[in-house]
Amino acid sequence: MPGGKPAIPSSERSRGTTPSTSIGYAVVGTALAQRGVPYRNGGADPGGFDCSGLVQYAFARNGVSVPRTVEGQFRTGTKVLPDALEPGDLVFFSTVAKGASHVGIAIGGDQFIHAPSSTGEVRVERLSAPYWSSRFVGAKRL
Repeated sequence: MPGGKPAIPSSERSRGTTPSTSIGYAVVGTALAQRGVPYRNGGADPGGFDCSGLVQYAFARNGVSVPRTVEGQFRTGTKVLPDALEPGDLVFFSTVAKGASHVGIAIGGDQFIHAPSSTGEVRVERLSAPYWSSRFVGAKRL
């Protein structure tokens, strides 16, 4: 349900936890609904997104607050190994500076969605593509 909050089972609410997979699918749906939105440096709304703005927007629309910058997002959450990625996990790349300088949202399988400046719009790409696989620096689950 893009843009909405998934139902949290009472057993999960009583423990005070949120099922990451349910949130992950909702976040992915929200992000996928933004495909084709133009890249805008500093953008964090459907008028234009940069990479961390897309992440912040998709999570916020599903009731999860995340930092605004790639650096802040990289410091948040729990480290995830590449072979254990789930929908909604954040994937980080070193593109313009050493360390994490670009972020996307894992969709599932080998795909992620992001707002790259080089292509000019929010799009889906493959983690295994040579460009992205050579620049991968880590993944986090919020």
